[in-house]
Amino acid sequence: MSARNKKSKKKASKPRGKRPAKGKARSRAARPARARGGKAKNRSASRSAGSSRTRRPAPKHKAAPKTAAARKAAALRVKRERERERAQAERRRAAEKKAKEREKKQAERERLAEKRERERERAQAQREREQAAAQKQREREKKRVAAEREKERARAKKEALARKAAEKAAREAEKKRIIAEREAAKEAARKAKEEERARRDAERDAYRKAKEAERERLRAEREAARRLREGKVARASRAAQRIDGLRVGTTRVYDPAAIPNQSGTTRREGGFIGTPRLVGVRPAEPGAVSPPPAPLPERRPTPPPAAAQPPVQEGVEQRYRRILERLERAGDALKKEYEGTLEMSWIHHDSALEGVVYTFQELSAAMDPTAAAPADSSMQPVCDEIRRHRQAIAYVRDLGERRRVPLNVDVVKKLFVMLHPDEGDVKTVKYRKDIPQHRLYFHEYAPPDKIAYRVRQIMDWLNGPEAKKMKSPLRVGARVHYDLLRVFPFAQDSGKVARLLMNVILLRGGYPPAIVHSTERQRYYEALKGQLPVIIQLVNESIGNALASIEKRLDEHEARAAS
Repeated sequence: MSARNKKSKKKASKPRGKRPAKGKARSRAARPARARGGKAKNRSASRSAGSSRTRRPAPKHKAAPKTAAARKAAALRVKRERERERAQAERRRAAEKKAKEREKKQAERERLAEKRERERERAQAQREREQAAAQKQREREKKRVAAEREKERARAKKEALARKAAEKAAREAEKKRIIAEREAAKEAARKAKEEERARRDAERDAYRKAKEAERERLRAEREAARRLREGKVARASRAAQRIDGLRVGTTRVYDPAAIPNQSGTTRREGGFIGTPRLVGVRPAEPGAVSPPPAPLPERRPTPPPAAAQPPVQEGVEQRYRRILERLERAGDALKKEYEGTLEMSWIHHDSALEGVVYTFQELSAAMDPTAAAPADSSMQPVCDEIRRHRQAIAYVRDLGERRRVPLNVDVVKKLFVMLHPDEGDVKTVKYRKDIPQHRLYFHEYAPPDKIAYRVRQIMDWLNGPEAKKMKSPLRVGARVHYDLLRVFPFAQDSGKVARLLMNVILLRGGYPPAIVHSTERQRYYEALKGQLPVIIQLVNESIGNALASIEKRLDEHEARAAS
């Protein structure tokens, strides 16, 4: 920038006000022009400040006055006009410069703003990349944690399976051990029983032989006495014949004591025709007067026996009800004895049908309420089985009294669970998965996949109208027992469950429980092959035998009480 421009810029930047006088050469005529010039200068400065791009055209110079003062003033005006234009040009340049600077600053600001925006976008992109990387890292960590959890779960599951397998193996080993101990105990009991039977047979044989020898001795003695008596009688007969001079065709005379007394059996009202001749009695002398015969006692005709009334046929319900009434009258001692004998017989024969024979000692030890534990530890499993069977019998009796409780599949399962509590509960117990071969069960079984349907079908028939139309608890119970054993729902003790369910039906119908005797085992198994009438007959005979047995016991008790 030149010194002139700097000077004009400096002048333009000075504040407006009174300007100092530059000398006495200034005239008053120049003041208005200066003032006017100042106003014009201000106006041009304001115009140039408003728009630096528009330039006003230079005013046209008026014609110079002819006077010197006028020329001087005109020259001064021209000078001032030039200065003013120069100042305006300076101001315009300054304004343009300021505008350029402003534009430059604006451009700089925009550049800085763009830079900041780019920085912000770059920072945002960096943050997004960092967030994406962190998200990926979190996802990888989550996947790693999930994989570790899955591995831990698989390991825990594997350990649980191994633990369950070990527990199952331990249970199986324990079960095998118990079974082996039970088999050993059964074998020992069987051997002891066989030894006891052999001893009894030997004693019985010895007693029979001694009895036979005694009988032979007595027979020989009687034969010798008979021969001796016959000899005496024969000698007496020969002596009498010699005396009487008689000749008879035989010499054998019977002992009068051997002739039965037949007095009062003759139909003749008078005496004998003629005089009888007795062997060994001399006849009366001729002319001797014989004493008159004694008069025969008057025989009154015996009245004919009264016509026997035909016996009234008593039903099983009435007969069993009368037995219960007699038991109540007999007292608590006999009733308690009857209950204990019934339970012991029930458990013994019902288990014997399944191939398990309990001894009297085992039954007594298990059913004794005062015994805490058996003296022999090998008897503990047997006692537990007997007690569970007794508990199932108590449940059967309770169901027999509570007739409103429906008989359904859950009752069948509960009976089995009470006999085998280690198989689970009513909701978790499982039917058999294979076809077992019991040593005497040779009838056809239901396939394992048909068991649930067949058991449900049997219970639906029991609760349906057909069973109610039969009106015979014995036939209904025998058929349910027969059908359930043909299904054979459980791997073991299905026969016990079927017979317990049959006795529930019998008790609800007013019948006593049917205990099939163990001696009927072969007949019972043969009937399961397809002979329902034989099963019904067996159940009927079992009930009849039980009633006859308790009636005999009551008769003996009442006879002792009467005497």
